[in-house]
Amino acid sequence: MSEKQPKKKTMLCILEILNRYTDINHTLTQNDIQQLLARDYNINLDRKTVKRNLMNLIELDFDIEYSEVERKTYNKESRDYKDSSMMTGFYIERDFSDAELRLLIDSIIFSDHIPKGDKKRLIEKLEGLSNIYFKTRMKHVSSMGGKRAQTNALFYTIEILDEAISKGKQVKFFYDEYGTDKKLHHRKTRDGSLREYVINPYQIVAKNGKYYLICNYDKYDDLANYRLDRISDIKLLETDAKPVTALSGFEHGFDLKKHLDRHIYMFSDKIIRAKFIAEKVILNDIMDLFGDEAQLSDETEKTVTVSVQLAELDMEHFAMQFATEVTVVEPQYLAEKCKNNLLKAAQRYKENLV
Repeated sequence: MSEKQPKKKTMLCILEILNRYTDINHTLTQNDIQQLLARDYNINLDRKTVKRNLMNLIELDFDIEYSEVERKTYNKESRDYKDSSMMTGFYIERDFSDAELRLLIDSIIFSDHIPKGDKKRLIEKLEGLSNIYFKTRMKHVSSMGGKRAQTNALFYTIEILDEAISKGKQVKFFYDEYGTDKKLHHRKTRDGSLREYVINPYQIVAKNGKYYLICNYDKYDDLANYRLDRISDIKLLETDAKPVTALSGFEHGFDLKKHLDRHIYMFSDKIIRAKFIAEKVILNDIMDLFGDEAQLSDETEKTVTVSVQLAELDMEHFAMQFATEVTVVEPQYLAEKCKNNLLKAAQRYKENLV
C-alpha cells in the first residue's frame, strides 16, 4: 500500500503500534515501526514518511518520547562527511506503571461484590492500558484477598522482584522492623551489624492485607515468607536463583494454595499437625481461616475437635488469639507452651493492674 493511504489512518496505526509494543524499557526505531506497519497493517512507507507521521503525533501532544543519536552522513556532492542526528528509541509514556496496574487489578480480584464476568472485563481493560509485555508478567502475582499498603517503595520492590522471578535471579535486601521511635530500621545481627538477606524469589502473594514474598533464604533449605512493605534497598543480582525443586520437601514443586492454607498468618516455621478443641461459637472463624483443610470430629453440644496442618507459629498465634475458646491438645509440647503463655499473661495482668 502506498503513501496514498489516508494520513489519519496511518497516524492511528503508528499510535497503535507504540501503545502495543513500547514503554520506557521497550523502544522502537523508525525502521522497526516501518516493518510493523507493513506486517500488521499492510501499510508500506519509506522511513522519511514514518518520521513525518511521528512528528505529527508529537505536535498533537501525544506522550511520545524518543532520543537522538549523533551520526556522520556522507555527502556525495562535497565528497565529505557531515554531522547529523537521527531520532530513535520511540515509546509511549504511560499514565500507569505496571506495578500500579497490578495493584488496581488485585483490588478488582479481591472485591466480593463485583460479578466474575465483570471482573474479567475490567481486568482486560486495565491490561489494555499497558503493552504486550504486561500480561506475561502478571503470572508472577497471585492474589488471595485483603487490603494492602500502597507506597512508591512497594511499587519498586514489586518491579524488582517481578524481574528477578522472570529471569530466575537472586535478590538481596534489608528487612525492616519498628523501633520505639515508630520508625522502621534495618534488622541487625546479634553483633549489631546490619543483616543483609540474599533471597531466591519464587512468588508474590497478597494475603491478610499485605503483600508477601514466598522465597528461600539462601542460607537455609526451606521456604520463607517476607512482607514486601518491610523490604528495603532491594537489588537484583546476577547470580542464578536456587530452583524451588532443590529445596527439601519440594522436589516436585510447591502447591501455592496449600502453602497459604498452612500459613494463615504467614509466619515462617515448620509445618506440624495440630489438634485443638474449639467452642462452636468460633466455627465461622475456623472455616474462614482453615477452610476445607480443617478436619472436624468429636462434636458435642458446645465444642468440636479440629485437626489441621499448619506452621507451628501460626498455630500458636491462633491459639492465643482465641484463647478463651480454644484448647490445644496436640502436639503436647505446643499445648504446654500455650498454657505457659497464658500463665505468663495472667501474671503480667496481676502485676500491672491494681
